[in-house]
Amino acid sequence: MKPTEEFVEERFRRFNALCFGGLLPEVPVVLTSVKSYIGMCSYRKRRIGRGRYEYYDFKFRINTRIDLSESEWEDIILHEMIHYYIALNGLQDSSAHGPLFRKMMRFINGTYGRHITVTQRTSAGQREQLTGTKARERVVAMVSFRDGRTGLKVLPPDKRAVAAYRRGILRSPRIESVEFYLVKDAWFNRYPCSRALNVIYCDKAELLRHLSGERFE
Repeated sequence: MKPTEEFVEERFRRFNALCFGGLLPEVPVVLTSVKSYIGMCSYRKRRIGRGRYEYYDFKFRINTRIDLSESEWEDIILHEMIHYYIALNGLQDSSAHGPLFRKMMRFINGTYGRHITVTQRTSAGQREQLTGTKARERVVAMVSFRDGRTGLKVLPPDKRAVAAYRRGILRSPRIESVEFYLVKDAWFNRYPCSRALNVIYCDKAELLRHLSGERFE
């Protein structure tokens, strides 16, 4: 299913009463269609004193690009409600999903039989829904490491960008070789396309199945 504003609002009210003692003010729901997240509790932050901040303008942003089960959407809403509770009350945590977040998550999971997770896991098919299925022409670098691992990097189809990446990556003593392919395969939409000098480790056999394009020199 794909969530509606009414669905999110009704589940928010239900879980607010059940899990948060009805203490959370209702929050606007914004339906989005992006590639970067499934759900998000967004807010603004302003300083109100020395070392003190106020959080305001809360919104629940819910992605309608992807189909999930009703129960999975409920767990995502609860995930964002934990973020909302922590920020709204100015509580301190060591990171976005630090000890406080995890403590609250474990309590709700154990008490109410939920399956909230720190990361919003998706299947391969669901990731395709997020990233889109339109194939774009890209240059893909297959990077071979001296320890036997394989990595990839997606670059714009620009000779200067590829040349700069080749020079930079081969300076590392950990790199054995790098090969470039011009591809048009939606499988690579899941990876960021940039000129940055980085590598994403991957399974070589799976990568080779998608490197059907011509070599890019």
